[in-house]
Amino acid sequence: MDAALNLLADGRPFASLGLREITRGAGLSAPAFYRHFDDMDALGLALVDEAGVALRQLMRDARQRVSEDGQAIPTSIKTFVEYLDRRAPEFRLIVSQSHGGSPAFRQAIARERDDFAKELADDLHRMAEHRGRPVRGRHALAEAMVTLVFAAGARMLDEDRDERARHMAQLALQLRMAQLGAETLAARDATVTGD
Repeated sequence: MDAALNLLADGRPFASLGLREITRGAGLSAPAFYRHFDDMDALGLALVDEAGVALRQLMRDARQRVSEDGQAIPTSIKTFVEYLDRRAPEFRLIVSQSHGGSPAFRQAIARERDDFAKELADDLHRMAEHRGRPVRGRHALAEAMVTLVFAAGARMLDEDRDERARHMAQLALQLRMAQLGAETLAARDATVTGD
Protein backbone atom coordinates (compact mmCIF):
# COMPACT_ATOMS: atom_id res chain seq x y z
CA MET A 1 0.00 0.00 0.00
CA ASP A 2 2.84 2.39 0.85
CA ALA A 3 4.55 1.65 -2.46
CA ALA A 4 1.35 2.48 -4.35
CA LEU A 5 0.92 5.68 -2.33
CA ASN A 6 4.49 6.71 -3.11
CA LEU A 7 3.74 6.37 -6.82
CA LEU A 8 0.45 8.25 -6.44
CA ALA A 9 2.26 11.06 -4.59
CA ASP A 10 3.77 12.12 -7.91
CA GLY A 11 0.27 12.81 -9.21
CA ARG A 12 -0.03 9.66 -11.28
CA PRO A 13 -3.51 8.21 -11.76
CA PHE A 14 -4.15 4.87 -10.09
CA ALA A 15 -4.97 3.23 -13.43
CA SER A 16 -1.43 3.93 -14.63
CA LEU A 17 0.20 1.98 -11.80
CA GLY A 18 1.57 -1.41 -12.68
CA LEU A 19 1.57 -4.40 -10.38
CA ARG A 20 5.27 -5.04 -11.00
CA GLU A 21 6.34 -1.48 -10.20
CA ILE A 22 4.29 -1.53 -7.01
CA THR A 23 5.76 -4.83 -5.85
CA ARG A 24 9.26 -3.65 -6.83
CA GLY A 25 8.70 -0.50 -4.74
CA ALA A 26 7.58 -2.68 -1.84
CA GLY A 27 10.56 -5.00 -2.20
CA LEU A 28 8.35 -7.99 -3.01
CA SER A 29 8.01 -10.35 -5.92
CA ALA A 30 4.99 -9.91 -8.17
CA PRO A 31 3.41 -13.20 -6.99
CA ALA A 32 3.68 -12.02 -3.36
CA PHE A 33 1.15 -9.30 -4.20
CA TYR A 34 -1.57 -11.93 -4.48
CA ARG A 35 -1.07 -13.05 -0.88
CA HIS A 36 -2.41 -9.64 0.11
CA PHE A 37 -4.80 -8.61 -2.68
CA ASP A 38 -6.87 -10.38 -5.31
CA ASP A 39 -6.12 -7.75 -7.94
CA MET A 40 -5.25 -4.08 -8.41
CA ASP A 41 -8.83 -3.03 -7.70
CA ALA A 42 -8.63 -4.73 -4.30
CA LEU A 43 -5.49 -2.72 -3.55
CA GLY A 44 -7.23 0.47 -4.62
CA LEU A 45 -10.28 -0.30 -2.49
CA ALA A 46 -8.02 -0.92 0.52
CA LEU A 47 -6.44 2.50 -0.10
CA VAL A 48 -9.89 4.11 -0.32
CA ASP A 49 -10.86 2.42 2.94
CA GLU A 50 -7.70 3.72 4.61
CA ALA A 51 -8.45 7.21 3.32
CA GLY A 52 -11.98 6.93 4.75
CA VAL A 53 -10.62 5.95 8.15
CA ALA A 54 -8.31 8.98 8.00
CA LEU A 55 -11.24 11.26 7.06
CA ARG A 56 -13.29 10.00 10.01
CA GLN A 57 -10.32 10.65 12.28
CA LEU A 58 -10.16 14.12 10.74
CA MET A 59 -13.75 14.69 11.84
CA ARG A 60 -12.91 13.63 15.38
CA ASP A 61 -9.88 15.93 15.42
CA ALA A 62 -11.93 18.83 14.08
CA ARG A 63 -14.67 18.22 16.68
CA GLN A 64 -12.11 18.34 19.47
CA ARG A 65 -10.54 21.53 18.12
CA VAL A 66 -13.92 23.19 17.63
CA SER A 67 -14.93 22.38 21.20
CA GLU A 68 -11.70 24.07 22.34
CA ASP A 69 -11.83 27.24 20.22
CA GLY A 70 -15.51 27.47 19.15
CA GLN A 71 -14.64 28.36 15.53
CA ALA A 72 -16.28 25.54 13.59
CA ILE A 73 -15.69 26.54 9.97
CA PRO A 74 -12.15 27.99 10.15
CA THR A 75 -11.01 25.18 12.46
CA SER A 76 -12.53 22.51 10.23
CA ILE A 77 -10.89 23.97 7.13
CA LYS A 78 -7.52 24.19 8.86
CA THR A 79 -7.85 20.57 10.01
CA PHE A 80 -8.80 19.48 6.48
CA VAL A 81 -5.80 21.27 4.96
CA GLU A 82 -3.53 19.52 7.46
CA TYR A 83 -5.09 16.24 6.25
CA LEU A 84 -4.31 17.23 2.66
CA ASP A 85 -0.70 17.88 3.57
CA ARG A 86 -0.35 14.53 5.35
CA ARG A 87 -2.53 12.38 3.09
CA ALA A 88 -2.32 13.94 -0.38
CA PRO A 89 -1.88 10.64 -2.26
CA GLU A 90 -5.01 9.10 -0.68
CA PHE A 91 -7.01 12.26 -1.37
CA ARG A 92 -5.77 12.31 -4.97
CA LEU A 93 -6.96 8.73 -5.29
CA ILE A 94 -10.42 9.63 -3.96
CA VAL A 95 -10.72 12.63 -6.28
CA SER A 96 -9.47 10.84 -9.38
CA GLN A 97 -11.46 7.64 -8.89
CA SER A 98 -14.74 9.19 -7.77
CA HIS A 99 -15.73 9.85 -11.38
CA GLY A 100 -13.32 7.92 -13.55
CA GLY A 101 -12.62 4.73 -11.66
CA SER A 102 -14.30 1.37 -11.82
CA PRO A 103 -17.86 1.00 -10.49
CA ALA A 104 -16.45 -0.64 -7.35
CA PHE A 105 -14.18 2.37 -6.76
CA ARG A 106 -16.99 4.86 -7.35
CA GLN A 107 -19.31 2.99 -4.96
CA ALA A 108 -16.65 2.74 -2.24
CA ILE A 109 -15.83 6.44 -2.54
CA ALA A 110 -19.53 7.36 -2.53
CA ARG A 111 -19.96 5.35 0.70
CA GLU A 112 -17.01 7.16 2.30
CA ARG A 113 -18.39 10.55 1.28
CA ASP A 114 -21.85 9.56 2.55
CA ASP A 115 -20.40 8.48 5.90
CA PHE A 116 -18.48 11.75 6.11
CA ALA A 117 -21.67 13.73 5.32
CA LYS A 118 -23.72 11.75 7.90
CA GLU A 119 -21.21 12.54 10.64
CA LEU A 120 -21.20 16.18 9.58
CA ALA A 121 -25.02 16.28 9.61
CA ASP A 122 -24.97 15.00 13.19
CA ASP A 123 -22.42 17.67 14.11
CA LEU A 124 -24.53 20.36 12.44
CA HIS A 125 -27.56 19.21 14.43
CA ARG A 126 -25.65 19.34 17.72
CA MET A 127 -24.20 22.78 16.94
CA ALA A 128 -27.60 24.14 15.91
CA GLU A 129 -29.17 22.93 19.15
CA HIS A 130 -26.29 24.36 21.19
CA ARG A 131 -26.56 27.77 19.51
CA GLY A 132 -30.35 27.78 19.44
CA ARG A 133 -30.31 28.39 15.68
CA PRO A 134 -31.82 25.39 13.88
CA VAL A 135 -30.95 24.52 10.30
CA ARG A 136 -33.28 23.21 7.65
CA GLY A 137 -32.19 20.19 5.68
CA ARG A 138 -29.11 19.34 7.70
CA HIS A 139 -28.39 16.27 5.56
CA ALA A 140 -28.60 18.33 2.36
CA LEU A 141 -26.45 21.02 4.01
CA ALA A 142 -23.87 18.43 5.05
CA GLU A 143 -23.74 16.96 1.53
CA ALA A 144 -23.31 20.44 0.03
CA MET A 145 -20.54 21.22 2.50
CA VAL A 146 -18.73 17.96 1.75
CA THR A 147 -18.98 18.69 -1.99
CA LEU A 148 -17.53 22.16 -1.46
CA VAL A 149 -14.71 20.86 0.73
CA PHE A 150 -13.76 18.04 -1.65
CA ALA A 151 -13.77 20.38 -4.66
CA ALA A 152 -11.64 22.93 -2.81
CA GLY A 153 -9.32 20.18 -1.61
CA ALA A 154 -8.77 18.98 -5.18
CA ARG A 155 -7.77 22.52 -6.17
CA MET A 156 -5.55 23.05 -3.14
CA LEU A 157 -3.46 19.91 -3.60
CA ASP A 158 -1.01 21.57 -5.97
CA GLU A 159 -1.33 25.22 -5.00
CA ASP A 160 1.29 27.44 -3.46
CA ARG A 161 0.71 29.02 -0.05
CA ASP A 162 -0.91 32.24 -1.38
CA GLU A 163 -3.31 30.44 -3.73
CA ARG A 164 -4.19 27.99 -1.00
CA ALA A 165 -4.88 30.80 1.50
CA ARG A 166 -7.16 32.49 -1.04
CA HIS A 167 -9.09 29.27 -1.65
CA MET A 168 -9.33 28.57 2.09
CA ALA A 169 -10.91 32.02 2.59
CA GLN A 170 -13.26 31.41 -0.34
CA LEU A 171 -14.23 28.00 1.05
CA ALA A 172 -14.93 29.52 4.48
CA LEU A 173 -17.24 32.07 2.84
CA GLN A 174 -19.03 29.38 0.82
CA LEU A 175 -19.55 27.18 3.89
CA ARG A 176 -20.86 30.15 5.91
CA MET A 177 -23.25 31.04 3.08
CA ALA A 178 -24.57 27.48 2.96
CA GLN A 179 -25.01 27.39 6.72
CA LEU A 180 -26.69 30.81 6.81
CA GLY A 181 -29.05 29.70 4.04
CA ALA A 182 -30.07 26.61 6.03
CA GLU A 183 -30.56 28.72 9.17
CA THR A 184 -32.60 31.30 7.24
CA LEU A 185 -34.84 28.60 5.76
CA ALA A 186 -35.42 27.13 9.24
CA ALA A 187 -36.26 30.59 10.65
CA ARG A 188 -38.64 31.27 7.75
CA ASP A 189 -40.34 27.91 8.28
CA ALA A 190 -40.73 28.66 11.98
CA THR A 191 -42.31 32.04 11.17
CA VAL A 192 -44.73 30.50 8.67
CA THR A 193 -45.83 27.79 11.10
CA GLY A 194 -45.90 30.13 14.08
CA ASP A 195 -43.22 28.25 16.05
